[in-house]
Amino acid sequence: MDVERARRIAVHAQLLDGKAASVFDTVRRLGYLQIDPISTVAPPQQLVLWSRLGPYDVGELDRLLWEERKLVEWRAFIYPIETLPILRARMRSRTALNANAKEFLRENASFRRTVLRELDRRGPLLARELHDPRPRAEKHRWWGTRRVGVMLEILAARGEVAVVGRRGGHRLFDLAERWYPEVEPITRAEADRLYAEQRFRALGVRLNRNREWEAHPDADDSPVPDRITVLSPFDRLIHDRARAEALFDFFYRLEMYVPAAKREYGYYVLPILRGDRIVGRVEPRWSKRTRELEVLGAWGDTERLDEALASLRTWLASAVGN
Repeated sequence: MDVERARRIAVHAQLLDGKAASVFDTVRRLGYLQIDPISTVAPPQQLVLWSRLGPYDVGELDRLLWEERKLVEWRAFIYPIETLPILRARMRSRTALNANAKEFLRENASFRRTVLRELDRRGPLLARELHDPRPRAEKHRWWGTRRVGVMLEILAARGEVAVVGRRGGHRLFDLAERWYPEVEPITRAEADRLYAEQRFRALGVRLNRNREWEAHPDADDSPVPDRITVLSPFDRLIHDRARAEALFDFFYRLEMYVPAAKREYGYYVLPILRGDRIVGRVEPRWSKRTRELEVLGAWGDTERLDEALASLRTWLASAVGN
């Protein structure tokens, strides 16, 4: 398959063709959203949805997560609730925890019981609402003094506790058995197979062993509308940088951790997608204080960039929490 056809398929599969209709359907099609606190423009889980939906109510994501429970948060990702059997299989897996986490549980078995008992009695709770009886002077070589936070992360990874809401932007934890619905167990092998199939469908195309593009059976290779948008650095269309370069002939790296003097472009630069081509990049920054969208730089084909930024500005000005 030639790369032009592969590009069209990839853009359609990721709902960047203007066909995205709702927050829920978009998350289901993409498979998941990555959560990250970086909000130079907007948090990635919100910006990824805007790239597809245009201006939308960010409160809808919270309603789907915490009220309707059609979405679930696990390990800094948001998934459709129907993915829970796959997640549960991963939680049960021996590979759910690394060696450091397993050591932590062995050394803190009684503290684990304390945390679970407190959540049972008083949950949901923020991490800071859980008491650590250990003297603060104690410090471990890799988890330092953050014993409560580390324990909650590990118990969430194992599926013993769950993230059940947010308060002031901070996660609320409770016993998983009170939050996750019952699901039919599946094996880790079956979970991996189902997950791989979901990812293939969501990406539309992949490179096979012969380095040739292979399309999913449901792929749409029709012409892509001449739509303009900008992409989060965490967007799955370009998250795999090598794949993005092979598809779009576009070399992209997030330079926020590069010293300023060594950056080629800027701190938080977003690719510009027009139709089925990545045509340039822009460095916008949203000011919560002035409620203004600044443009610190733009490169490449910026002919229609103002159109995309006008939509972004309208959304940010009305979005909850910005």
